[in-house]
Amino acid sequence: MEKYRTKDIYEASALIASNAVLVTLEADSGFYWFVFENCDICRTISDGYWSNQLSVFAKDYADAIRSLKDRVFASR
Repeated sequence: MEKYRTKDIYEASALIASNAVLVTLEADSGFYWFVFENCDICRTISDGYWSNQLSVFAKDYADAIRSLKDRVFASR
């Protein structure tokens, strides 16, 4: 199954807050790609995020941002 990749930490946080499964982080020339399972579902969630139509719980979103930042800085 095709993976979904984004380098935007806030989009990635919205995906996590929407229960998308983060597979890994991929380092690439000074930044990281957030890689998720199930490209089709992630693309739908992402479209909702970018069109400001996505609803998630605020605490889940904030927790996802903190968690991703922790993972990025732990990987350096």
